[in-house]
Amino acid sequence: MRNALISLICIFAAAACTPVAKVGKTSLGPSPVLDGGTYSTGGGITVAAQTINVGGMTALCGAWAESKHQSVLSKGAAPRVMHSGSVYLGDAVLHRDLAFMAKVAPAASYAGQPANCVVTQTPWSAGQVVKIRIPRQEVLRENSDQDGVNISVTFRQTGPGAMNPSLKSLILGN
Repeated sequence: MRNALISLICIFAAAACTPVAKVGKTSLGPSPVLDGGTYSTGGGITVAAQTINVGGMTALCGAWAESKHQSVLSKGAAPRVMHSGSVYLGDAVLHRDLAFMAKVAPAASYAGQPANCVVTQTPWSAGQVVKIRIPRQEVLRENSDQDGVNISVTFRQTGPGAMNPSLKSLILGN
């Protein structure tokens, strides 16, 4: 019991050490870092992120887009996928949960797109390069005992994916 209590206190203390404050909106600069991924049924997500200096602290700003055409099986999964993402500076987590970012339309370039920002507790340092990480995950699993049909849709980090066509588009040539 004592070990469980100590572990719980340590978890809350660690969480309290990394507060963030939403500071508002900006526009992404000329070359934000782009990443994202695709669903196994086609379509995907693109995430654009950059850091800025806010009062000597590092602020993370970003936007994300999802494919206009994608399977009904992956519709609505993007917010959950964004919640699971993180941005790193080197090997250190800068911010977990990317759902704060502004949702925008898919584009060839994200320069100038509106972005939401959060100020982290990381001191600012010029030349910071961020890495976006979104874990591979199953976004839908349906097992049918009646007809033996099993459906599984996964998301994989494969790079910018919002311009990725849906599986239907690939099959029908739309």
